Amino acid sequence: MIEIERKFLVTSDVFKLECFSNKKIKQGYLSSVPERTVRVRTKGDQAYLTIKGASNESGMSRFEWEKEISITEAECLLQLCESGAIDKIRYEVKVGNHIFEIDEFYGENSGLILAEVELKFEEEQFQRPSWLGEEVTTDPRYYNAYLNSNPFSKW
Repeated sequence: MIEIERKFLVTSDVFKLECFSNKKIKQGYLSSVPERTVRVRTKGDQAYLTIKGASNESGMSRFEWEKEISITEAECLLQLCESGAIDKIRYEVKVGNHIFEIDEFYGENSGLILAEVELKFEEEQFQRPSWLGEEVTTDPRYYNAYLNSNPFSKW
């Protein structure tokens, strides 16, 4: 139940030509405090309730618990969420032995494109695609919970 991931800015939309899947995501936060975020998400025709703990010192690892819920439950819970919402399309691209999840944001976060890669351990090596830019793993401004209340368009 520990998530290990690294996060990067994306420098071009070439990844769209390489993606094997994309889904619209809408999410809100029942709690956005860094010590425990509670997220409600619809992703295509599925929905999830996710609880995440605070990141470790490296910013790469943190506790994550996720449970699939019905779309109806998610839509009800989204109405209880803190103000703001994350609206994005998630693209999945296989690069070497890893799958990168690339989020293209809309609404008040329009213009922001982030890529994440999940790892088995923090030091795990991975192939870097040409469109992968600056690493922002340790910058809390790029957490979705932060973007929910402090949109990219207002930076």
